[in-house]
Amino acid sequence: MPELPEVQTIVSDLNKKIIGRKIIGVWFDAPKLIKKPKPTEFEKKIKGLKIIEIKRRGKNILIYLTGDKLLLVHQKLTGHLLYGKWQIANGKAVSLLKGLLQEKVNDYIHLIFYLDNGWQLALSDLRKFAKVLFGSKEEVEKLPDLTELGSEPLDKNFTVDKFMSLMNLKKGKIKQVLMNQEIIAGIGNIYSDEILWTAKINPFKSANQLKIKELKAIYSAMKIILKKAVKLRGTSISDYRDTVGKAGGYAEIKKVYQREGEPCQRCKMPIKRVKIGGRSAHYCSKCQK
Repeated sequence: MPELPEVQTIVSDLNKKIIGRKIIGVWFDAPKLIKKPKPTEFEKKIKGLKIIEIKRRGKNILIYLTGDKLLLVHQKLTGHLLYGKWQIANGKAVSLLKGLLQEKVNDYIHLIFYLDNGWQLALSDLRKFAKVLFGSKEEVEKLPDLTELGSEPLDKNFTVDKFMSLMNLKKGKIKQVLMNQEIIAGIGNIYSDEILWTAKINPFKSANQLKIKELKAIYSAMKIILKKAVKLRGTSISDYRDTVGKAGGYAEIKKVYQREGEPCQRCKMPIKRVKIGGRSAHYCSKCQK
């Protein structure tokens, strides 16, 4: 699932490409992606609106439109928001651009927004788990999808003191706490592994039992790792691609995620892979005691 750096990459790209564009039509072949309003009403309600701003909240993409409307897209496990040109042939979207978007993402396009400049914004989703919500700005911003999210880790107001106070209240394993979207929004499996390896913290340790020095190390690593991943345009290990179908660069420098059996880049001890709460965790048993 795309995490904070991947979603931020999409948002930054779209802010450069589609601000000021008007939605002149919609096509979709997977109605279940549209959770609100009813799919039969979706095109009628959104057609003719102009895109004025795009933001990220956690792993959600928020597209603000004229008429005080808001479109929320959560890409879930295998979703991608793509910018390009397609035509519908035999019920499927076929790319009209050569040299771009030539990966499998084109085979799984299930929603297209037609823009007034002849280009389109498309949602590709292999497993059809993505979520699309549309309504008034006030209505969408009050949905649990946004109101139940925790702090933004890269927000300047998310200080080390606030982070430590949050952790001191949580009894769960630090790996799980970092991934809890109601506590900190945007961190998932990839970056929780990378953060804890950088901070030299064992993923099984209880958050509320960590020492001040350890919490400060996690906080510092979190800021460093997430900023670096944003700069490198995210991690592409399986599904994630940017708005033109290109892979992110963080996978080339990752230290521990999906490196099971490989030597730790600090101490050469083989990286371990374990399960924590049904999710994989990768760590060094020597460096992260």
